[in-house]
Amino acid sequence: MPDNVSSSGRIWFNDANFEKGKNYLITASSGQGKSSFLSFIFGERTDYTGNIYFDGREIKTLKKTEWQDIRKKNISYVFQGLRLFSGLTALENIQLKNKITDYKSQDEIDCLIEQSGLQDKRNEKAGRMSFGQQQRISIIRALCQPFDFILLDEPFSHLDEQNIETMTAIISGELNRRNAGMLLCSLGHGYLFDYHEKYVI
Repeated sequence: MPDNVSSSGRIWFNDANFEKGKNYLITASSGQGKSSFLSFIFGERTDYTGNIYFDGREIKTLKKTEWQDIRKKNISYVFQGLRLFSGLTALENIQLKNKITDYKSQDEIDCLIEQSGLQDKRNEKAGRMSFGQQQRISIIRALCQPFDFILLDEPFSHLDEQNIETMTAIISGELNRRNAGMLLCSLGHGYLFDYHEKYVI
């Protein structure tokens, strides 16, 4: 856990404000609602009390088409369950996301795959890859779209220290280039990111 991060207390039953360009660490014990919290922000679940606002708009008032636009342009998500298509190759999973906005060139995608150490897995079906390899593919896929915020749900749980360092550097570089914000949910590990604030669920 980083020891130089400002602690902002608990999430539930309190106000929290997440600003573009800042990194937030959200920790909790297993089963305490980390994934639920991100699902609320992403608009996938609405079974919560209170209010969530995006750019000043209460998200429960947003239409389906408005959510589609937000998820295409403003919020990217690395799901804990990854949600890769097991019958598609690593590259096809990435390209499927990238084709929605053509945000990355093929050369840029190839560079991300190589930086992640997965160049020999690019044409292998995701279902035959280890969970750690799938995590790296899922992260690359999430970077292949515009976003103001990226949501990361236990993104490094099956990675060793070297791969965590590599993927942290890749994500941090993208955040800096886009002036984007990050919400990372973790069981307690802060990894290697620089955070502006931390919360507890």
